[in-house]
Amino acid sequence: MTYAGPVDDLAPVTRTGGVPLVPAGFTWPQCAECSGPMQFLAQLPVNVPGAQDVEAAAVAEHVLSVFMCQNDPGLCDEWDPVAGGNRALLFPRAGLTPAQVPAGDETLLAETCGIDCTARDAAPYHEARGKWSEAYGRPLRDVLGQLGGTPSWLQHDETPACPSCARPMSFTAQLEEGRDDGTAMNFGGGGCGYAFACAPCEEGSFLWQC
Repeated sequence: MTYAGPVDDLAPVTRTGGVPLVPAGFTWPQCAECSGPMQFLAQLPVNVPGAQDVEAAAVAEHVLSVFMCQNDPGLCDEWDPVAGGNRALLFPRAGLTPAQVPAGDETLLAETCGIDCTARDAAPYHEARGKWSEAYGRPLRDVLGQLGGTPSWLQHDETPACPSCARPMSFTAQLEEGRDDGTAMNFGGGGCGYAFACAPCEEGSFLWQC
C-alpha cells in the first residue's frame, strides 16, 4: 500500500484518515478506559474468501474501519487487541454513508491519504518495501503498509482469535505510521499497526507493536 496523495475526506476508497463510511445505526466507538471518542485511522478492503491478490481486494465485499483512542496516548492500552482502547469494525461495502463525527480534537487524522495497491512478488514485507522504494525512486515512508500477505511482526506473533468463533483471525493489513510526523498515526513512534478480520463472523480486530 503506497501513498497516492490527498483525497476527499469522504472518498469511498482505501485510505487513512478522513471520515468513516458506515452503515445505518452506526455509533462512534468510545474508549473503554477513558470513555472518550476514538480517532478514525483507516478504511481497508477485506478480500473475498479465498482471494489473495490486489485485484480481488479492489472489489472486496467488506470494509474494515479502524479506530484508536488518542485522548490520553499511552494510558488507555490502545495497542492491545482486547483492552478496549481500539476497535476494528467490519462492514458490508454496500450502502455505506459518512458517519456523524463527534466533537473532539482527536477524532480525525490531520490528513486524508489515498492508498494505491501494487502487487509485489511473494517476499518478506520489509524486503518488498525496500524494492518498491528503489524501483520507483520514492522514499520508504511513501509505503503505508501492506494489504494481505503475511504480517511482519516487530515483536512476537499476536494473531488474535475471533471473539465469536475462537478461530485465528485472517490478516487484513499492516499499517505504517505515515509519511511525516505531523500527519502520522501514533503507533508508539516507528511502530506498525496490524488489522485482522473474520468475515464469516463479521468481526474485526486491531493491535500495534513498536
